Amino acid sequence: MLTLGNLFVFLVLASVVAWLWHGHGIRERALVAARRHCQKLDVELLDGNVAFKRLALLRDGAGHRRLARVYGFEFTVTGEQRHVGQIVMFGAHVGRIELEAHPFRAPAEPPSGQVIQLDDWRRH
Repeated sequence: MLTLGNLFVFLVLASVVAWLWHGHGIRERALVAARRHCQKLDVELLDGNVAFKRLALLRDGAGHRRLARVYGFEFTVTGEQRHVGQIVMFGAHVGRIELEAHPFRAPAEPPSGQVIQLDDWRRH
């Protein structure tokens, strides 16, 4: 027989499972955002994942305190050193992505004898 206590326990367990399921979807969005950010900065995302670090009350872009999930990841520039980054997710939306200070890769030299205008150099 279904009692009120059993119904309450069932609802609590169902809520926890739903929250974890939703969190998995947010982690996948964080991974896609981190991968895209690393490609934009010409660094390599290591291990192909982001790891949940903590829940926190953080300020969003509008300055309001909101519940945020913070994920950590590692990246490399040279392939020799690992650097740490983190991504903050407000629900399913990216709050910010921060990368540890790291060396930048020098842009490739233009082929010898070829003159490239400043605007063309930025496109390469």
